[in-house]
Amino acid sequence: MRKFIILMSLTFTVLVSTAQTAPGLIQPGAANLDQYVPLLKGKRVGLFANQTSMVGDEHLVDLLMGKGIKVQLIFGPEHGFRGTADAGEKVGNYVDEKTGITVVSLYGPKRGPSKEDLEKIDLLLFDIQDVGVRFYTFISSLEAYMEAAFLNGKPLVVLDRPNPNIHYVDGPVLDTAFRSFIGMQPVPVVYGMTIGEYAQMLVGEKWLKPTAIKAYGQMKGEGKEPMIIIPCKNYSRASVYDLPIKPSPNLPNLSSIYWYPSTCFFEGTVLSEGRGTIAPFQIFGHPTLPASMFAFTPKAMPGANAPKLKDQLCYGWNVSGDASSIRSTLKDRMNLSYLIEAYTLFPEKEKFFILPKSGDARASFFNKLAGNATLMDQLKSGMPETEIRKTWEPGLKAFRKIRAKYLIYK
Repeated sequence: MRKFIILMSLTFTVLVSTAQTAPGLIQPGAANLDQYVPLLKGKRVGLFANQTSMVGDEHLVDLLMGKGIKVQLIFGPEHGFRGTADAGEKVGNYVDEKTGITVVSLYGPKRGPSKEDLEKIDLLLFDIQDVGVRFYTFISSLEAYMEAAFLNGKPLVVLDRPNPNIHYVDGPVLDTAFRSFIGMQPVPVVYGMTIGEYAQMLVGEKWLKPTAIKAYGQMKGEGKEPMIIIPCKNYSRASVYDLPIKPSPNLPNLSSIYWYPSTCFFEGTVLSEGRGTIAPFQIFGHPTLPASMFAFTPKAMPGANAPKLKDQLCYGWNVSGDASSIRSTLKDRMNLSYLIEAYTLFPEKEKFFILPKSGDARASFFNKLAGNATLMDQLKSGMPETEIRKTWEPGLKAFRKIRAKYLIYK
């Protein structure tokens, strides 16, 4: 534990200075072996990881095992440890064939490690590639993982990774009355933070369960360091980071990742959001839209075994293209124009949004994505995008002030 205390006595200012001045390519926290491997020696480690947990061309699990680190358990998020499951698909526990290590699924009824899982664990490690969008579930998994660590007195090491959407903050701030696993905290759709920065905010703003915050304080009082963030090197908020491995089956490239905050809202409607096409979240539409529009047919494929509107000819939009051009087109903000146009063109507007069996629009998946019931009402009323965006500003201003306290990178 003494090593934890010494490391945390280094200010984040020093860490950031190193990260910004060192020459070379962007390196995720997992590549900074000298900063965390010594902490794992002689420890029984629990690792939250998936297919993105790579150090160069080697998976973190293999690297740690090669260095004699005892990886006791692997915890897997949505899409599973190997990243092949469909969105929302429940993955059970199993033994990983390659390593022989038991994989405990933390997506489904069980969100965080149990007390029993952690009885033979000395330290927890987290290494997942995020995309910086509130309804992308990895930050919810992080939250549950942090709570389990602190409540069970286990130190946590978070290996930070670049966020491809770190360059802006936008969208409605979540109303906590609409809290769900695709939106746990009062942050905007695009929050402009790395996973390490977000972890610091969860603690600093006391957004974790009160019992977890209390346990965190008790660990500090006992001279333990509850959490260490291992930062990226050669990284800043102006960096463009093209993910070497797709973070989930339907975010295959940077172009989809840039469009994702804007077009994922189609998941809450009857329109296809592009799953089952070559460009998810860049192609979207419906069979009842004008036949003069872009035509496509969603098909079953790995990661999208049963896409919405499977095998049906759809008409809509294809906004795919070069990632740098898309980033320039979006101008560092979300784009609601296609959502507004889709609602305008849709012939049966009362069927546009997918409603739960109860028929209660307030409980709809669209409102969970938005984090409020306001956006749906604004779309129904025909409010222009410029006016919708004005309603976001008070919340965004308040969030930016909170966020500023936890930023690691310039």
